[in-house]
Amino acid sequence: MKEIFKTYTPAPLLRAYGDAKRALQKYTHPTPKDEVVSFNLQSVYRGHFKVTYRGIPCLRYPFDYVMYQMIVSEIQPDLIIEIGTNYGGTALYFADLMDAVGHGAIHSIDVEDRVRAEVAAHPRITLFKNGWEGYDLAHAAGYKKILVLDDASHMYEDVLGALQKFAPLVSVGSYFIVEDGIINEVGGEAQYHGGPLKAIREFLPTHTEFTVDRTYCDMFGTNATANINGYLKRIH
Repeated sequence: MKEIFKTYTPAPLLRAYGDAKRALQKYTHPTPKDEVVSFNLQSVYRGHFKVTYRGIPCLRYPFDYVMYQMIVSEIQPDLIIEIGTNYGGTALYFADLMDAVGHGAIHSIDVEDRVRAEVAAHPRITLFKNGWEGYDLAHAAGYKKILVLDDASHMYEDVLGALQKFAPLVSVGSYFIVEDGIINEVGGEAQYHGGPLKAIREFLPTHTEFTVDRTYCDMFGTNATANINGYLKRIH
């Protein structure tokens, strides 16, 4: 009888029936307080400020943390250029991933020096302290597979400038990851002059060698990432 009901009942009615059944179960058998599941964009945003890697602030959304190791495993880059070092947690994370892969270097760029000693001492990490504008592209010469990640000021002007400068270095099949387009969703669009998303919108129409890779943007749900539309894959 149950199979007949499922076969001949229209899908919208089935969904409505399921919703009503679950609501009734919650009413008659309420979930214990300590088993309630409750999180949203704001709670994840607050939580990401507490994320560390090996005790060093890393400031990463859990979704992207997982996807970065997948990308490094997939691409096995010879060089990762990280724009925005901060305390160096992410640089150290990438360095450890590269240790697992067995090769690769990291050029981490910033204008402030807050890097922890163990990050600065890692043999795979080279620090550059003159900002993305002061980075000489000649430093990337000789590397075949290059991945670029922008996690610096998030200002529209800086993101667009970094995209235009570093995009030619990205190897075919690799990525330019533009971080934190999510700031528009948490009220920071005006503060960042449109932020990373505005830069991406202007960059893509004139750089058809890149496309938004929805595999990563939508892995956990539509744009369930801090990097909304920010996984830019070079396809030719």
